[in-house]
Amino acid sequence: MSSVSQNFMKLFRSSSGPEVAPAQTFEKLTRRSSGLGELSRMWESLETLCVLDLGSTSPGNIRYFTERGHKIYSEDLLTASTDPELLSKDEQGHAVLDSRKFLAENLVYPAARFDVIFCWNLPDYLDEGLVKPVVGRLWSILKPGGMLLAFFHTRDAGPDAPCHRFHIVGPDTLQMHKIELRRETRRGPTGAIHTAISDGFQLQRVFNNRHIETLFRDFASIKFFLARDSIREVLVVR
Repeated sequence: MSSVSQNFMKLFRSSSGPEVAPAQTFEKLTRRSSGLGELSRMWESLETLCVLDLGSTSPGNIRYFTERGHKIYSEDLLTASTDPELLSKDEQGHAVLDSRKFLAENLVYPAARFDVIFCWNLPDYLDEGLVKPVVGRLWSILKPGGMLLAFFHTRDAGPDAPCHRFHIVGPDTLQMHKIELRRETRRGPTGAIHTAISDGFQLQRVFNNRHIETLFRDFASIKFFLARDSIREVLVVR
């Protein structure tokens, strides 16, 4: 693979370009991922794949895919969603995030660009007004037959479940880093929506299976994997 791109306000054209230091942490946890295990069959093929990683730049993930001859792009949508310039007001005068402006500045790719998208735990922590528009954009930039992996907390995780960044260390193995926010991104544009807890993003909601199926209703198929750490892994195919 000859190029790596990141579009968190900036688009990186090569793996040797500057990188935004990931906002992370001290504790490193390792978990097995059944969804990742299924996906790994794709990139073990000889075909060159185009991958989108929705998280802060991970040198490990970049290395993992480039060594296998694949292209990888990164976008830190969660941090981008805390941009104060996204703030607007609805008809009742309540603070809301401008989803059109957000999508005009993020996820700007041609239709059917990617073979694989790692959504990780983004829907659980993203502002409510952005979740459906973002999933709609992900559908449009995923190739027909392409696959998206997402993680959803169960209620057993509790409201203070920390937000993690995921780094691929094996075909079915992830290393998790709890996200630490920089001081200027500790509070989102709508105030309490993104108030930091333990220096991280706050869990916004817990999706049940029906909610998840509705969220991905435009996709061709959906498969659930229930893990032991109060996480449901979801693998969807466009």
